[in-house]
Amino acid sequence: MTYLILLIGFALLIKGADYFVEGASKIAQTLRVSPMLIGLTIVAFGTSAPEASVSFIAALEGNSDVAIGNVVGSNVFNVTFILGLTAIVFPLTVQSDTIRKEIPFALLGAISLLLLISDMQLQGSEINLITRTEGLILLLFFAVFLYYVFEMARNNRAQLEENPNEPVVNPSWTKNLIYTIGGLVGIVFGGSLVVENSIEIALSLGMSETLVGLTIVAVGTSLPELVTSITAALKKQTEIALGNIVGSNIFNIFFILGASAAIHPLAVDSKIFLDMWLMIFVTFLLLILSRTHYKISKIEGVLLAIIYIIYLVFIIFRN
Repeated sequence: MTYLILLIGFALLIKGADYFVEGASKIAQTLRVSPMLIGLTIVAFGTSAPEASVSFIAALEGNSDVAIGNVVGSNVFNVTFILGLTAIVFPLTVQSDTIRKEIPFALLGAISLLLLISDMQLQGSEINLITRTEGLILLLFFAVFLYYVFEMARNNRAQLEENPNEPVVNPSWTKNLIYTIGGLVGIVFGGSLVVENSIEIALSLGMSETLVGLTIVAVGTSLPELVTSITAALKKQTEIALGNIVGSNIFNIFFILGASAAIHPLAVDSKIFLDMWLMIFVTFLLLILSRTHYKISKIEGVLLAIIYIIYLVFIIFRN
């Protein structure tokens, strides 16, 4: 019965995110915003809503390992497996702004998180902890990112309005608001089911909560990113696909972990440090690959996907 409820929770998460993204994206199109901006914000935040739901509920229940493992595991999964599969479907063209600003901001997030959780190494503390104050610092970084996004939106909108031939989308506001709100309800309820039942299964199998957060929960809550990015790649909307991944990773660290720590201080399992270093490495690798030819090729996509498969085997044996 526990496994069945877990599957129902994942189904609610995925369909909830699907409806949320569909409704919110159509509303955003009406506001005449660029595809990259839609990817970085509406799509990225929408597909990260399952991670937010799971981490917030885990923080409220005092399950720090699930809250942190979910974010770190999701970010690694996003940059390696999801981006890899997406590039295999259709090579991703990378804009210069993404290389100069957005990917470095995601890298800054990964490095900042490593510094914040290194209390024992840097301060000689008895435990590693993300405090409420540090959570607020992460939220301040997120506010800076939002300011950048709003400036980018203002500039893009001015450019799009110069093109009078651009088709105007007139969506059904009622339908899309229902999709957006209904999707969020599904996400929150599904997240609650996933946290409660995955922890129960983990304990019954003798697995650590960190492993569950890094694998079952991280992959499950990243399925909306996977479906959205591959769909965008099939439609050759590479800006949305890449913006979705980069935006999700920024959102996961600065907003989700920041808000989770503000809700309840998060104790850090020492095993997570290796995963943190991998998250920094793959984000830096993404920056290097992007700068090489301003695109991520199919071969590079295969390399990223293989990195995740090796990592997954390693963490299962490690735990």
